[in-house]
Amino acid sequence: MTHAQQLAFIPFEDYLEGEREAEGVRYEYVDGQVYAMAGGSELHNTVASTFHGIIENALPDECRAWQSDMKVVGKNQSKHFAYYPDIMASCESNRGDDPYIRDNPSLIVEVLSPSTQRTDLKEKFDNYITIPTLMEYVVVSQDTPYVRVFRRRNNWQNESYYADDSFVLDSVGLEICVKHIYRRVKKEVGLEARR
Repeated sequence: MTHAQQLAFIPFEDYLEGEREAEGVRYEYVDGQVYAMAGGSELHNTVASTFHGIIENALPDECRAWQSDMKVVGKNQSKHFAYYPDIMASCESNRGDDPYIRDNPSLIVEVLSPSTQRTDLKEKFDNYITIPTLMEYVVVSQDTPYVRVFRRRNNWQNESYYADDSFVLDSVGLEICVKHIYRRVKKEVGLEARR
């Protein structure tokens, strides 16, 4: 998602309460700053939806996956953050009593667009990897068949995968072919259509 508008400083608890009552517009939070989120493009949403479906269909019954409407919250150096990842999954019960947030995902996926690339690869990356339960952070290009996987067990080093590659997500026990994520947008991302 793209950052559309920065608003004034707000305490974290007030932000969470306001998000429960908000209609239409969602906001992300970083250390007192609240950002209104703009909608994603058709390409972005199709790639995210396809990837979410692959994950959702492979999850064991005790696990859950969410797409873009579930908040992840955490703290990095005593500074609160809250984001709406494009995809998030967990096989643990929610630790808190707020059904609108998660603080214990094992997998987070962001689909990059030109306007979100810097935020997803720097700010969100730096914050997400402080979540103790997170095993993998996956960044997916919306414009070309290209996936980056960052894993806790590899000290968050980048693993790059291209159209003809497959990769494994240990957090959800799934092997995925990169092309499969882009199967509904082959023309837009430069893959040949197969019939």
